[in-house]
Amino acid sequence: MDTAAVHKMMTIPPGRVTLSDRRTQRSWPVDLAPYQLAAFPVTQAQYAAVTGLRPGSSRGDRLPVEGVSWLDAVRLCNALSRREALAPAYHVRSDGEDVDWDRSADGYRLPTEAEWEHACRAGTDGARYGRLDEIAWHRGNSGERIHDVGGRQPNAWGLYDMLGNVWEWCWDIYDAEVYAGYRVLRGGGWFDERWSCRASVRRRSHPTFRIDDVGFRVARSG
Repeated sequence: MDTAAVHKMMTIPPGRVTLSDRRTQRSWPVDLAPYQLAAFPVTQAQYAAVTGLRPGSSRGDRLPVEGVSWLDAVRLCNALSRREALAPAYHVRSDGEDVDWDRSADGYRLPTEAEWEHACRAGTDGARYGRLDEIAWHRGNSGERIHDVGGRQPNAWGLYDMLGNVWEWCWDIYDAEVYAGYRVLRGGGWFDERWSCRASVRRRSHPTFRIDDVGFRVARSG
């Protein structure tokens, strides 16, 4: 896999996805316009090229970057946008905790939870877009370690590692009533059992926490 492939953005078609919340037993449809989503999670080499940093406990240019907080991901999106002369999507306030999203900006950003699930499913309606061992690194086949991006089969829209390897930060707040500003994680990771590696599974974390099985991929509007 060459460097250009790792940086590839895929155009995701418009559609509708139904999200659900286990605590409230509520489900709701979300209509989506076309958008772009990275074919792979952000790698250590990509992150280092933009920030000069190599966070996390594992080392390897093609490994997904991990040990990055939601705020780290937001800042990477803005830095990458500026590097490519695009309008940054986020305004990070001075305290570092409050972030505003300029939805008219053409720069890089995190996918919304609905965008993530729509892209993960790629037109399918089951728990997964293929046989788990063929599409994902999880506890049963990972050797309990992280793996290079692109090592399993992609979904029908050319997206790799949507399930397994690392959980991925999304833009959305998980449940403001109970968890305040905790943000959504999706996809399951290399240390998770099969149950967690499903298109609909949600996890949460504080936007400042850095965890060794959590990374992200970038999106763009339009």
